[in-house]
Amino acid sequence: MPLVEHLRELRSRLFKALIFVALGAIVTFIWYDNGLLEFLKTPYCALPGEMRFPSDRCELIFLDPAGGLLLRLKVALIGGIILSAPFWLYQLWAFITPGLHTNERRWSSAFVASSSVLFMLGTLCAWLTLNAGLKILLTLAGDGVTSALTAPDYISFVAMVIFAFGVSFEVPLLVVMLNLVGILKYESLKKSRRWLYFLTFVFAALITPTQDPFSMLMMAIPMSLLFEGAIQFARINDKRRARREESFSDLDDDEPSPLNMTPGSAEAPSPVEDPSPVEPPKAVD
Repeated sequence: MPLVEHLRELRSRLFKALIFVALGAIVTFIWYDNGLLEFLKTPYCALPGEMRFPSDRCELIFLDPAGGLLLRLKVALIGGIILSAPFWLYQLWAFITPGLHTNERRWSSAFVASSSVLFMLGTLCAWLTLNAGLKILLTLAGDGVTSALTAPDYISFVAMVIFAFGVSFEVPLLVVMLNLVGILKYESLKKSRRWLYFLTFVFAALITPTQDPFSMLMMAIPMSLLFEGAIQFARINDKRRARREESFSDLDDDEPSPLNMTPGSAEAPSPVEDPSPVEPPKAVD
């Protein structure tokens, strides 16, 4: 396809992805009054009372008249992106698949399902680390200081942690897909395994917004396990590919492959009857 067609395809895929995000945002906007905000406040409310202001209640504040509307819109947008993850991930993969071979496109469903599960797994790990991360960050101010968090800042912090974990858990899946299309081999992964784990911990230390050891480990350890699973998948897939190509590896370029060229049995064709036979020409006097 020419460049203009690629840009049109990208525009179409982005438009469809935004439609799904908008639908998810509408659902989240309606869900806001049915306990969603209280659910998002759970990590903050689980902190000891002396770390919050006021200490006897768990409340977030906003400092401008439009803060309530902006807060609700922000929560709706975050929820829309999370709820519509399988759909916009499919649009991403559908934009890539035209450049792949037919046998490589069959992994589309597996990619969408796996990426959605990994994204949700990342958000779950992020949720489990929020309380510990908040506690570490708020205690760094020292004694005699109490936090009074604004609602937009707190929601932005929660969204940053969730997206950091969700996106990072997609990286091992990228390794699997590169191996499936033959770009990344098991031998390369095997040689760089130690560096891969080391860079995983460095990546987790840099991308976690809380910058605390607990959150870093909660991201790095599952990512390392997922990377090991991707490496083992590459090992099995490369062995399967090698067995399939083993019988043809010793042949020269001009040597025919050892295929069975014996013709199969076939029925003889039945004679075709002419429905209107041609009469012989008459003799001319």
